[in-house]
Amino acid sequence: MATLLVSQRNFESHRTPAGHPERAERIRAIEEILAPADFPALIRRDAPGGDLTLADLVHAPGYLQALAQARPAEGMAQIDEDTFISSTSLDAVGTALGGGLAALDAVALGEVENAFCAVRPPGHHAERERPMGFCLINTIAIVAREAQRKYGAERVAIVDFDVHHGNGTQDIFYDDPTVMYASTHQMPLFPGTGAASETGVRNNILNAPLAARSGKDEMRAAYDAQIIPTLTDFRPDFILVSAGFDADYRDPLAQLNWHPEDFAWLTLRLREVADRCCGGRIVSMLEGGYDRQGLATGVAAHVTALMS
Repeated sequence: MATLLVSQRNFESHRTPAGHPERAERIRAIEEILAPADFPALIRRDAPGGDLTLADLVHAPGYLQALAQARPAEGMAQIDEDTFISSTSLDAVGTALGGGLAALDAVALGEVENAFCAVRPPGHHAERERPMGFCLINTIAIVAREAQRKYGAERVAIVDFDVHHGNGTQDIFYDDPTVMYASTHQMPLFPGTGAASETGVRNNILNAPLAARSGKDEMRAAYDAQIIPTLTDFRPDFILVSAGFDADYRDPLAQLNWHPEDFAWLTLRLREVADRCCGGRIVSMLEGGYDRQGLATGVAAHVTALMS
């Protein structure tokens, strides 16, 4: 069965300051490397607008209203040291959410086996009560809740291989045994969460921190010994992926030594679990990745593995 690529036409609507790592050219790099001439078998769809009121499924009451109030009439405003919101950011946020939900629909209805969403801004740092770390809403958390609410999923797994721990996703689901959150990430590193001792309720949280400068051996051991067996035992109805490519050895914000073939290996391992547990159903959403070449080659390896 086919793989779906969901693209975001208005990715430039979320503006950040010049030189900010999370900028529009990230999506341009992905568009270039996933060009139709090189990936002719990909099914391609534009992300529709999404209903931002669905943020209430995972964020605290009033969260969306506070974001709207922080949004400037023109230009951009600063939420914290790293996080900015521009006058049209919520348009991009809505389309990123719409892309994730469109991918969920396509996978749940059997139109495709799996999907990758090339959208921005990222979302996995947005906690229940605050945006942070380049993230305004926790898009993948909303997609998980919609998998449960709309499609009756009893168990949803989120696997996060971004180099930074997804503190927001962990925060949202820490006390919810119906959602498994598993993460590899560099530690110590921003945001400072993600210790192995952070296990949630009924061990639904699994953190496998990696030391700076570690590479494929440490990563593969973490997945083979910890995450893949636990994920298989959890038997999710859907696997969602927070796909960050900043563990690449070239990334300026971290010091892990992953290469494109490592992203491919990991994707194939997740596909094996999905094939056993949930009919291959995977929805992958872009998170980080701040070296243009590292991001592009990592995404190409990830998508190629999804298609294989």
